[in-house]
Amino acid sequence: MWERFSFYGMQAILVYYMIKQLQFSQEKASNVWGLYTGFVYFTPFFGGLLADKVLGQRKTVILGGVIMAVGHFMLAVQSLFYPALICLIVGCGALKPNISTQVGSLYAEHDPRRDRAFSLFYLGINIGAFFSPLVCGTLGETLGWHYGFAVAGVGMIVGLVIYLWGQKHLAPDALSRHKAGSMAHVPLTAMERKRLYALLVLCVLNILFWVAYEQQGNTLALWADAQTDRRLFGGSWAMPASWFQAINPAFMFVLTPFLCWFWARQAARKAEPSSISKMAMGSGFLALAFLPMLAAARQAAANPGSLTSSWWLIACLFFMTVGELYLSPIGLSLVTKLSPPRLVSRMMGLWFLSYFGGGYLSGLVGTLWEKIPKTDFFLWMAAVAALGGVSIVLVAKPIHRAVGDLDQ
Repeated sequence: MWERFSFYGMQAILVYYMIKQLQFSQEKASNVWGLYTGFVYFTPFFGGLLADKVLGQRKTVILGGVIMAVGHFMLAVQSLFYPALICLIVGCGALKPNISTQVGSLYAEHDPRRDRAFSLFYLGINIGAFFSPLVCGTLGETLGWHYGFAVAGVGMIVGLVIYLWGQKHLAPDALSRHKAGSMAHVPLTAMERKRLYALLVLCVLNILFWVAYEQQGNTLALWADAQTDRRLFGGSWAMPASWFQAINPAFMFVLTPFLCWFWARQAARKAEPSSISKMAMGSGFLALAFLPMLAAARQAAANPGSLTSSWWLIACLFFMTVGELYLSPIGLSLVTKLSPPRLVSRMMGLWFLSYFGGGYLSGLVGTLWEKIPKTDFFLWMAAVAALGGVSIVLVAKPIHRAVGDLDQ
């Protein structure tokens, strides 16, 4: 939770900081956003390799947390902007895949609770993501950007302390089990290879989801700042633009318990969708998310210079959240199901490579924000998400035929 408080607190003000403080053009800010967001998910593959081969998951998480804390504090110094981003990219690479795999290791191989456990893990993440824009965003927009970044650094240190205190509750590292002989090195079996190929296919298709989703912190943040009437209930007080970054995790609080209950009820009736089906549904919900923005963009085009209602953006974020809940935690759970235990951190890093592709491409797509009509932009984002969902549906049956039920 605290690590995500820091991560999302920084992200909530990053685009605004680049444009308003560093005087970047919108195109340059979107490019930097895309590169940063992409490489944050590129380095986890190497962090997984480091954990599986050298340090183990726990030590790698601690190393990553320390480097990320340094990066957050460096962001408070304007001249250290790019070195700070590099620290955050490297630190996140060490921390991110190894936190997720430790959640999976708490459950036996065929435990049906694993999907719901990752949803609860995701809820904890979003507690931090909810408060971070309110705290870091408010400090950044009112007192100064460096205050927002510094508080993110404090949050990272708090998270490290809690992790160190709670290590006794975690399962042993995969590396330590391997050294003890409980995970002897053996070649991959034919079925393990097929499952890894299936994971690779899903990684590629996962890119399309994140191309559209990552607009939340980029172009949608710009829409919230410049083209949204932020007086939610009338009056003179306007909500800070960065607070819109807290709406997604707020919906997480509301929806995660409901979805966990809903999936458990479906499971009891043997009607719960497969993990792949849930991911396809998540892409579909993401496509729906851009339809309210399409309506808002048409309204803005018909009334140049006017602001659009906040509720269009809130509706967009609602459907984005549903889509994320159906895809992201389910994908993390699927990685731990498909991967041989001796390779699980590396495979989690491989999964995050799809986030890298999506994040990087989202930045490139964001450079079109001021070049094409907003209606076209949102329509294209809906189409990209829908294409991802359709593609997942098309590969689901071939994958199941090849490797059987992935949820068993």
